[in-house]
Order: sequence, then structure tokens, then C-alpha cells
Amino acid sequence: MSSVGLLYVGAVLFINGLMLIGVVPGKSAAILNFFVGTMQVVFPTIILIQANNDLPTIFGAAGLYLFGFTYLYVGILQVTGVSGEGLGWFSLFVAACAVVIGALQFTLVGDPVFGVIWLTWAVLWFLFFLLLALGRESLTYATGWFTIFVAHITGTVPAFFLLVGRYETNAGLALLVTVAAVAALAAGLFLGRKGIPRGKRSEEGAAVSPA
Repeated sequence: MSSVGLLYVGAVLFINGLMLIGVVPGKSAAILNFFVGTMQVVFPTIILIQANNDLPTIFGAAGLYLFGFTYLYVGILQVTGVSGEGLGWFSLFVAACAVVIGALQFTLVGDPVFGVIWLTWAVLWFLFFLLLALGRESLTYATGWFTIFVAHITGTVPAFFLLVGRYETNAGLALLVTVAAVAALAAGLFLGRKGIPRGKRSEEGAAVSPA
């Protein structure tokens, strides 16, 4: 994933996490979802057109669609008010793909840091599945907080390291990211159980996915 695209993944996840905990109204969050979703569909399409059957390039671009379609889906649901079950089941598909891509980051690509990042995204999208497809509304706050934390752990921070040319990957750094992700999940579940109010939850924000 490009550094620029990763930066905006962090931005939209942050906004959608705030939407889930009731800070940002759904229709307001939809705007950024449309912007980032469009970017994450147009850019990989351009990359694929120019890939000339180069498999590593195609592999790198393919995962971007998982994000792009998710954000466009979120934007459409927030604007139209359509129920989110379809997005929930799509999130299960995304989670499964993220597990495979994460495993390939460890083996084929040799990038353990992004291996952990992709597995963290798999957990996040699985929470979206539980929340939207299975109606586990009790996970709304926990998922929102986890989304906020993951936005920076897997998006904003690594994006800036990539942008300034300081990105490194090794087992030690991968372990550090793993610890941060596990801590984020624990904190999200704790805050979700505490049910700390962050403004009145809008019907729109509660009804649709954060991703």
C-alpha cells in the first residue's frame, strides 16, 4: 500500500471510529468515506492498467480495493440509510483476505511489520462483521475505540515513516506493533464495556459500519 494511501486509511478509520462512538454524525463521516474510497479504487485501477502483468505490482494493488469498496459502501449506507448487513458480510470476506495477505507478507514479501498490520486489519474487519452482519450492537463502542487506535497504529504512524523514508521492517518491530495492536484491542474492549459517553450517538452513526 502506498504511503499516501495508507495515510488516508488512517484518516478515514479515525473518522469512522469517532462515528461509532457518537462523536461524528454518519452523514458527515460519509463525505470522507467517499473521498478516500474513490481514491482507493481509482489509484489501484491506474496501477493495474500500467502493471504489464507484473505479479508483485498486481498483488500490491489488489488489496487496495478491499479498503476502497468498504469506504464507498459505508458512504452509500450513511447517505441512503440502507441497513448494513451486506457490508457486514463483505467485511467477513475482507477479514479473510486480510489474513491471507498478512500471511503472504510474512512469507512471500518478507515484511513482518505489514504482516502484523494486515492481521490487525483482519481483526478489525471481523469486528465490523460481528457488529453489522450479526447485529452485535454491544460491540459498537468497543469497535469504535479499537478503530480509532488502529487508525494510527496501522495507518498514520507507518505512513509517516514511509513518507520520510525511515520505514524499517524486522521481527523486533513486528513484535512491537503486535503489542500495540493487542493493547489497542484490550483498551477498546475495556472502554466499550465501560460505555464512556462521547456525545449522543446519532442513529446514522450507530446503524452503519465504521470502516
